[in-house]
Amino acid sequence: MPAALLAARFHETVAQLVAGACRRLAADSGLGRVALSGGVFQNAVLLERSVSLLRDSGLEVYANRMVPANDGGISLGQALVAASRTRAAAGVAG
Repeated sequence: MPAALLAARFHETVAQLVAGACRRLAADSGLGRVALSGGVFQNAVLLERSVSLLRDSGLEVYANRMVPANDGGISLGQALVAASRTRAAAGVAG
């Protein structure tokens, strides 16, 4: 089997698994929004196919655009939580 075909099948299989799991979770929870993040979604092929399948299923999809999908995004989130807690402890709104 050519490597390109094997890679395409791999990406399709993973995207189908992601979409299937999200559809089941959405049905069980009643939620209609999905956030795709983490290092695996730095893979543009996997991200684009997963987004397409999820949107075709009627789910609203969120993905990183301005913040890295990997540890850089986690660091930013941690900084935002720390800033929020600091403001709350100081009695500052926002």
